[in-house]
Amino acid sequence: MSAPPPTPPTPAIASAAGAPGALALPTFRLFLTSAAAASFAGRSLAVVIGFQVYQLTKDPLALGLLGLFEAIPAVSLALFGGYIADQFNRRSIALVTRIAQALCVLALTMVSLSGAATSVAALYAVIFLAGIARGFADPAVSGLEAQIVPRAQAINAGVWLSSANQTAAVLGPAAAGFAYDGLGPVATYAAIATLYGLCWLALLLLPRPPTVRHGAREPMWQSIGAGVRFVFSSQIFLGAMALDLFAVLFGGAMALMPVFASDILQVGARGLGFLSAAPAVGALAVMIWSTRWPPMARAGRNLLTAVAGFGVAMIVFGLSSSFWLSLVALMLSGVFDGVSVVIRRAILRLLSPDAMRGRIAAVNAVFIGSSNELGALESGVAASLLGARAAVWLGGCLTLLIVAGAAWRAPDLRRLRIEAYPIRSS
Repeated sequence: MSAPPPTPPTPAIASAAGAPGALALPTFRLFLTSAAAASFAGRSLAVVIGFQVYQLTKDPLALGLLGLFEAIPAVSLALFGGYIADQFNRRSIALVTRIAQALCVLALTMVSLSGAATSVAALYAVIFLAGIARGFADPAVSGLEAQIVPRAQAINAGVWLSSANQTAAVLGPAAAGFAYDGLGPVATYAAIATLYGLCWLALLLLPRPPTVRHGAREPMWQSIGAGVRFVFSSQIFLGAMALDLFAVLFGGAMALMPVFASDILQVGARGLGFLSAAPAVGALAVMIWSTRWPPMARAGRNLLTAVAGFGVAMIVFGLSSSFWLSLVALMLSGVFDGVSVVIRRAILRLLSPDAMRGRIAAVNAVFIGSSNELGALESGVAASLLGARAAVWLGGCLTLLIVAGAAWRAPDLRRLRIEAYPIRSS
C-alpha cells in the first residue's frame, strides 16, 4: 500500500485511578442486564437452529446457507443502521429492534410446530428477518453504551460487557443443548423469546439519552461515506477489524459444530452444547483476568499474537479425534479470542469520535457480520468439498498467514500501545 492516508491520532487517556468501577452505575447495570439477556438468547438460538437445520437436512452446506441468510440483511443494512444510530435516538432504535428479534423467535416457535415436517425454507426466511433487525440493533446498542458509560469507566465497562457475553456463551449453548434434547425446539424457542423480552424490558427502564446529532441532518450517503473513510484511513481501525474478519472467516469452525458433534465425535446435542460453549469458557477466563489486568500495554503486539494463537488452536481442533482434546482446543481458541475482543473493544471505544460512533460501529458490524455469517458459508462450502476436518485445520493455517500479512502491512497497529485505566473489579 503506497502512501496510505494518515492514521487519526490516538487521544491521550487520562488516569482514572479514583473512578469507581462501571458496576457502581445503575444505568450501566441495566444496560449490562439487557446485553447479557440478548447475548444468552442469541447464543442459544444459534445452537438450536443450527442443530435443527442439520437434523432436518444432514447437509453441512445447509448450515453455511443458514449463516448466509442472516448475513445478507445484517451486513448490507449495517452502514445504513449506523447512519440511523447517529441521527436518531439510540435507545428507541434498540427497543424497536429487540422486540423485533423476540417476534422472530416466536415465529420460529410456530414454524417448528410441524416437527419433522418443519420447512427449512421457512426457518431461513425468519432468520433473514432477524438479520434485518440485527443490522439496525448492533450500531445503536454500541453507540448507546458510550452515552451511558463515562470515559473513565470505558475499559472496565467493556470488560464487564465482554464477560457477560462470554458467560452467556458458556451457559447459553449448554442450556440450549439440554433443552433441545429434553423439550424439543418449540419450547426452547419460546424460552429464547422470553430472554429477548427481558432484554427489551431492561432497555425500557433506562433513562432516555439525548440524540447525538446536533444541527442540520447530514445527507445519508455523505454521512456514511465519512464513517467508512475514517476507518479505512486508519491502520489501527482497519487492521484490527480486518484481523477479526479474516481470522474468523477462514479459521472459525462454529458453523460446523453440529457436524463434529453428530458425525465425527458422536456426542449428540448435549455434546454440541459443550463444544459450542468451550470457546466462551476460555474467553470468560480472560475477561475475569482483564477486569484487573487488561492487556493494553503493547496492545498491537498482543492482538497479533492472540489471533495467531487462535489459528493454532483451530488447527489442533481440526485434527483432533478426541472429544476432550477438542474441548481443550476450543477453550484455548476462546482464550486467544478473548484477548482480541478486549483490545478491539478498547480501540473502538477510546479512539472513536462521539459523533461517529454509530457509523464506526456499523463498519465494525460489517466486518463482524462478514466474518461470522459469511464464515459460516465458507465453512459449509469448504466442508462439502474437503470434509469438515480439513476445512477447519486448513482455515487455521490461513489464519497464521493473515497475521503475518497484517504485521507487515499495518505497522501502526503492530506498534499500538494503549495506556490502561487502573481497573477495579467493582
